[in-house]
Amino acid sequence: MRKLHDPIKSLEKGNWFKLICGASFQHLPAVRNLVLAYTIAGADCIDVAADRAVIKAASEAIELANQLIEVATSRGFEARKRKPLLMVSLNDGEDPHFRKAEFDPKECPEECSRPCQTICPAAAIDFKTIKQRDTAIIAARCYGCGRCLPVCPVEIIKTRSISVKKEAIAAEILATGIDAVEIHTSVGNEKAFQQLWEAISPQIDQLKLISISCGEGPGLINYLKYLYETISPLPIPLVWQTDGRPMSGDIGVGTTRATIKLAQKVIAANLPGYVQLAGGTNHATVSKITALGLLKSNYKPATALKKSPSIAGVAYGSYARSLLSPILEKLERLDALAEQKNKLEQFAIAPIANKTNAVRLEKYPDLLWEAKELADSLVSQLKNSEKICFFPEKLCITQPSDKTNI
Repeated sequence: MRKLHDPIKSLEKGNWFKLICGASFQHLPAVRNLVLAYTIAGADCIDVAADRAVIKAASEAIELANQLIEVATSRGFEARKRKPLLMVSLNDGEDPHFRKAEFDPKECPEECSRPCQTICPAAAIDFKTIKQRDTAIIAARCYGCGRCLPVCPVEIIKTRSISVKKEAIAAEILATGIDAVEIHTSVGNEKAFQQLWEAISPQIDQLKLISISCGEGPGLINYLKYLYETISPLPIPLVWQTDGRPMSGDIGVGTTRATIKLAQKVIAANLPGYVQLAGGTNHATVSKITALGLLKSNYKPATALKKSPSIAGVAYGSYARSLLSPILEKLERLDALAEQKNKLEQFAIAPIANKTNAVRLEKYPDLLWEAKELADSLVSQLKNSEKICFFPEKLCITQPSDKTNI
């Protein structure tokens, strides 16, 4: 019997792909369908909110993806059974990934053009259903990007921080079969990090990987060294996630520069563990790090023998979600039509907008395989990175000799 793909091997090879669903993204149908498509496409890790319902939806999608492998191969797709690591994100303090926007729509001027609704990448602001919700924010959809904050003409949009209580981590989260944990921290959070680690460490034997996500800040490298000393000895692999420009990959090509610059800084520190990009990653990221010779899987054998520090993989969040958003929007329209039909037939039914029994991607084969191809267009950049060529009209944006654009 053929063994399942081992995600840790991808870290070692340097073609690790992680899907970030969002630390505070709790829209179950979207999570389920994103995980399904990206698992079939070959993701090594799925990062989800520390929420039992979200974890369950992601787990079901991973299981279903493996059931669909034979169908995928029969359609000519390269696919094989795999179980990506299922990861939850936790925070030790204030963090933009762990927040929700909120405001009272009654305070909105009647003449307002509602730029917040236009700019929201998650379609989390909806004024049509205010009567049912007493708010214009669909909380399950909001993942805290904050783009609505500066565009509000009357500045009434605020954010509410969310986090998992430390004492509930073992019982509520790690007991759900999670494979990995990512800790979001900031420079200067020594005491808070230590308290969170004390809650996680007793369950370390249940995990296969620990990831630490930290953005730039004064004294960053010294802080990362402190974190490593705090968690050592560590019996499982460690990933350093360089969060350059959080939740911005769908804005434009240039957003990837900050995470590459931060990764170069962490790589130069030669810390134990793997370095993985995040924050601003998009379709240009792999071509840029390949052009700079930073991607481990592109090292020549002679170079690899020297064990030169390099990037082991890339995590994609907002860009990965936006890539599949046309498919998810079609599914939502089908969902709305199904709900209307049920209402006509049964006079009234309970809302299903945030339940996993809403319209499922696998019920529409054409959409499923279209989603798989879209997801594969991103995953394959890492999995086939050694084949990437450097031509502006292709996926690559930067010529190999142009190292000044990062």
